[in-house]
Amino acid sequence: MPTHSETRPLPYSAQQMYDLVADVAQYPQFLPWCAAARIRSREPQGATELMLADLVISFKVFRERFGSRVVLHPEVMHIDTEYLDGPFKYMKSSWDFKDVDGGCEVAFFVDFEFKNLILQKAIGLVFNEAMHRIVAAFEARAKVLYG
Repeated sequence: MPTHSETRPLPYSAQQMYDLVADVAQYPQFLPWCAAARIRSREPQGATELMLADLVISFKVFRERFGSRVVLHPEVMHIDTEYLDGPFKYMKSSWDFKDVDGGCEVAFFVDFEFKNLILQKAIGLVFNEAMHRIVAAFEARAKVLYG
């Protein structure tokens, strides 16, 4: 179903961008369509940290909550997100952050499908634009925080 992959060079450190994406509780402040965020739990697991989080997504007449398992890999600057419950049949995403000359390179990937066919079709019409807006929102947030 819909997938999106994007890599961007940014003038910030990999650590700064990793920290920004890992701070899920702040998403409603800057992320399009994110109406609320709640961290259910957060616990270290060896070299990783496991976070269970809920996001409320509001898009036109649709308002849905979904739960995710977020695995933070701080040593390798990688974040995996896996869908737990809510409006999706499935959803997986990942972020990778790598320092490069002049800043960092951020790679983002998402693959998902909604259970609701109407919502799936509505998103399908604007999917690529929506994904670009989400990535741009993280970039704009970095400029505000680290600018």
